[in-house]
Amino acid sequence: MPTFDVVSELDGQEVRNAVDQASREVSQRYDFKNTGSSVQLGDSVIEMASSSEDRLAALRQVLEEKLVRRKVSLRALDYGSVEPASGGTVRQTARLQAGISQDKAKEINKFIKGLGLKGVQSSARGEELRVQGKKRDDLQKVITALKEADLQIPLQFINFRD
Repeated sequence: MPTFDVVSELDGQEVRNAVDQASREVSQRYDFKNTGSSVQLGDSVIEMASSSEDRLAALRQVLEEKLVRRKVSLRALDYGSVEPASGGTVRQTARLQAGISQDKAKEINKFIKGLGLKGVQSSARGEELRVQGKKRDDLQKVITALKEADLQIPLQFINFRD
């Protein structure tokens, strides 16, 4: 019986490289001089700080450009609210989402069942989903439908087996 797994993973090295590149660019660009702008990577969190909200928006744009260039999905970022910090500065955190939560797994299972393909089943296994079907073509239809659906998390499809 053909199967495949649906996962949501991040390449930590690519994220680290993108944050380093963004930090380097911010330190060299003229429009960021004397603004105290910084980008730092913590444990599954990217912390951004700047002197004003418009500089913070520009900083976020630089970070997103670097992430896209490194092929890291922007859906993996969950931005927090803009908070005032000491000295009249502002800061914002972006949480990195990896893995499929139980709520998202239920939502994806419901979506797959809603496709109405005969013989296709899905089950949650930790932070991934296993999808089984009688026909390879049905599984390919599920992959296509999941790629087109707006599920707010980055999805990868691995271990496709006949």
